[in-house]
Parts: sequence; structure tokens; C-alpha cells
Amino acid sequence: MADSKIKTIGVLTSGGDAPGMNAAIRAVVRKSIANGMTVKGIQRGYSGLLNEEIIEMDKRSVSDIIQRGGTILGTARCEEMRTEEGQKKAADICRRHGIDGLVVIGGDGSYRGALALSHLGINAVGLPGTIDLDIACTDYTIGFDTAINTAMQAIDKVRDTSSSHERCSIIEVMGRNAGYIALWCGIANGAEDILLPEKYDYDEQKIVDNIINNRKHGKRHHIIINAEGIGHSTSMARRIEAATGIETRATILGYMQRGGSPTCKDRFYGSLMGAYAADILAAGKNNRVVAFKNGEVTDFDIEEALAMQKSIPEYQYEVSRILSR
Repeated sequence: MADSKIKTIGVLTSGGDAPGMNAAIRAVVRKSIANGMTVKGIQRGYSGLLNEEIIEMDKRSVSDIIQRGGTILGTARCEEMRTEEGQKKAADICRRHGIDGLVVIGGDGSYRGALALSHLGINAVGLPGTIDLDIACTDYTIGFDTAINTAMQAIDKVRDTSSSHERCSIIEVMGRNAGYIALWCGIANGAEDILLPEKYDYDEQKIVDNIINNRKHGKRHHIIINAEGIGHSTSMARRIEAATGIETRATILGYMQRGGSPTCKDRFYGSLMGAYAADILAAGKNNRVVAFKNGEVTDFDIEEALAMQKSIPEYQYEVSRILSR
């Protein structure tokens, strides 16, 4: 692969941070060097690219990072990168620094920037780094496993005190407009109600009836997992307490779900996907998104990937409803 046309690649993390991003960065750097390429790290995402916050990276640059949460390169949102002017500026900066290939680790918003750069002559590859599991082309996104384990452990703790006080507890988990974290935690934590943006009909009376019915049958607590895309957990708790007469508390887990040392699964897939991104750039591919599909690492055209739709698997949702009764 040393005769690849691409000689220097850049790597950046964009959008929300996710556990396992450092594993992906490490793999991109070391596999690219093994492929005979030079690597430059871009700090603070597209914002850092536009400000030319670019550093040389070698194998030692990524030592002792695989177990760390967050991203050593930093990340930021960047409105300027959404504009045609900002995209052209970013491509010019890449060329000025000799970067002819770019690995972007982030979510679908980050891929739109990669798509624009690929159209402007910078070979770009996206890596799915998001805790939300909301990228349609891939069965797995880097950070999801750590996030659901962090949330699951927190919900177990809330359940203990909820049971002791015979309360109803509404626990809000992250996921933007996707309900995957809520679904997985709802099943794994044995929640009595799981509220997903994709499925919720906003009929709170059903929840109230379920709580009252469970209490009549001796249930000492009631756990509701509420997805971020629905939100308003605190006001929901007040309404439910007023309707049932049962003490109800809301807990919003928030950004703790993004942090912490990544699980083995996130380190493994982050490493595998990062290495794959380096290899397809070395092979001269452009405008691609790395994905884990049907048990294999593969890649898709970015535009094709962005056009795909993803929904909650019907069987998983049905299981969650049956097991919660």
C-alpha cells in the first residue's frame, strides 16, 4: 500500500464525543503509518481545521489513550462548515498542509462536511462515532456500548432507592431523536414503561393506569425509561404524581453517558473501524462511510449512507412491551 496516491491523511473528531473515539484515532494513526502514510491530527473538529489547529502525529502520539474516554483531539460544533465558503476554506487548508485524505469520526452531521470535502478533491472517509446508534448504514456505532452500560448501572442504582421508598421513577437517557439507548436500557433494566420517540403516542393516561394497576398487584416501584427525544421528565413526574398519588421523581442522566473508560466492545470496534478507514484511504477510495454490517466491517458511499432510514426493530419493541408487563 506504500505506492498509494494518498501520502498524508488528517484525522478529526466532530460533533458529540463518544467513548471509543480514542481507540479509533489510535488505529487510524498506527495503521496509516504502517501503510506508509504521514498522519496529521486536527484538533477541535472542523472548527480546528478552519483555524489550522493541525499537529503532526506518530505512533507515540497515540500511546496510552485506548482506555481513555472522550477524544484526545477535542471536538466542537462548527456552523461555518455548513456553508459553501467554509467548506472551500477547509479544502484549501487541507491542501496547504498536504492533507489529501481525511478521516472524520462522528455522526451524520459530520459526514455532510466529509461529503463536501470529497467533492472538493479531499478524499474523505467517515467513521460512526456516536452513542446514539442512529446511523442507518451501520449496525453499530462507536460509543454506544459504553453509554448503555453507564446508563444501565445508573438505572440499577435508582431502582434500589425507588423500591425502598415505593416510588415511581422517570429516568431520562440520551439519544437525541433516537430511542435505542432507551430501548436497550428498558429491556436490560426491566423497566415497567419505555418511552421511545419512534413509538410514543403521548397518552400519559396509559402510563398512569399501568402504575395504578401494578401497585394494586403489589408492585413496590415503577421504572419509566424516557428517551431524550421526548424529554420533559420533570414536568411529567409532577403530572404522574398528581394523577396517581404516588411519589414520583425524575432523574436525567445527561452527559455522564458520554464519559468514562470505553468498554472492550467500543475499544475493539473503534480499533477495527479505524484501521479499515486507513486501509480504504490507502487504496484510493473516497466519499465513504465505514460501517459494521451483518458481522463484517464494510463501507458505503456517503450520500447513500445519508439517504438510508433507520427504525426501531419491531420485534425488539414487542419484546420490551411483553417483558415489562
